[in-house]
Amino acid sequence: MRYCRLLIAAPLLIAFVSPALAVPPFYIEFKKDYLEQLKDKKFVEAVDKADVKCLICHQGKQKKNRNEFGKVVGKFLTKKDAKDKEKIAAGLKKAFAMHIDPKNDKSETYLDRLKASQWPAGKLEDLKKDPKKEPGKQAPAQGEK
Repeated sequence: MRYCRLLIAAPLLIAFVSPALAVPPFYIEFKKDYLEQLKDKKFVEAVDKADVKCLICHQGKQKKNRNEFGKVVGKFLTKKDAKDKEKIAAGLKKAFAMHIDPKNDKSETYLDRLKASQWPAGKLEDLKKDPKKEPGKQAPAQGEK
């Protein structure tokens, strides 16, 4: 009888658990290669808080929404790369080297922002808000290009 309950409960639990779109190995590599190297330890602590650390690449409450930096990372990495630490490191390096304004080679890079104790995609207050939907467009899900 106990096993019967388990067989009924397990599929129900699986059905109601929403899939996580953030990729933890990406954050782990980011933390090791970039965040822990920063001099501003107060900023490091602020970024590493559980309720906001996803905002490095995502925006708002739904993690399917990528911010501008997350879209750049998405050009170099997909979920399939989650087990390849070297590819993650190389993808993050390319993303951080990109200019905020891709049409202006003199604009700051995402790494410049991070080194200045700023969130790569902008102000934290703005990153916490759900992005405004453009008519006819949806934010790509994690792993889509």
